[in-house]
Amino acid sequence: MARSGAVWSGWIIFAGIMMLLIGLFDALAGLAAITSEDYFDREEARLLLGDFQLWGWLLIAWAVVLVAVGAALLRGREWSRWAAVVIVAINIFGHAAFMAFPVWNVLVIVAGAVVLYALTVRWDDAQRDMSGTVGGSRE
Repeated sequence: MARSGAVWSGWIIFAGIMMLLIGLFDALAGLAAITSEDYFDREEARLLLGDFQLWGWLLIAWAVVLVAVGAALLRGREWSRWAAVVIVAINIFGHAAFMAFPVWNVLVIVAGAVVLYALTVRWDDAQRDMSGTVGGSRE
C-alpha cells in the first residue's frame, strides 16, 4: 500500500514548524549575545571575526531568514523547499562549529537533519496534498 500525500505533507508542516522554532531559538541566542555578559563565555579573542554584539545581530538576522522560509514552507511555496534545504544545511554546520552548549547544539543538529529528511523525501506527493489536488495512489 502506497503512502498518501497527507503523510508527507505532515512532514513538510513539521519541517516548517521546526524552522520557526529553530529561528526563534537562534533569535533568543542572538539577544543573549547582545544583552547578557554572562550567557556566553565572553572571550573576544576566541572569536574569528568581530565581537559578541556583531554575532548577536547576525544570529537575529539569521533567525529572521529561518522564520521567513519556515513560514513559506507552511504556505506551500515551491521555492521554499530548496531555500530551506540550503538554509538548514548551513544552520547545521553553524551549530556544529559553535559548540557553546553541546547538548543543545546536538539537538538542533538532529532537528535539522530530520527537517532535511522531510524536505527531500516525497516532495511531489506532499505538494499535491497541500495544494488540494488528488494525492498519491491507493492500492
